[in-house]
Amino acid sequence: MSEYCMVLSTTGSKEEAKKLAEKLLSEKLAACVQLTNITSIYEWKNKINCDDEQLLLIKTKDSLYKKVEQFISNNHSYEVPEIIKIPVKSGLTSYLNWIDEICD
Repeated sequence: MSEYCMVLSTTGSKEEAKKLAEKLLSEKLAACVQLTNITSIYEWKNKINCDDEQLLLIKTKDSLYKKVEQFISNNHSYEVPEIIKIPVKSGLTSYLNWIDEICD
């Protein structure tokens, strides 16, 4: 199992994305959260939607994933937020060590 992961999530506004990112960092659940503008096209409740969203790329330790998932679920405005974990199989050792230093 990987010691590190990246968690993907989306929000409907930059303000919500920044708020989630800052709280994840202040609670030591993430070392870095990158935000980027995206357009999502998806089906929800039998309707095709096209929305501008913010994608959060959350860098954290695998051992914190469940806490990150719970945090996003409890603090997100969406009825069913996107929360997807991607294992980090390898990376620059000094970067991964930095994640260890930042995250609880």
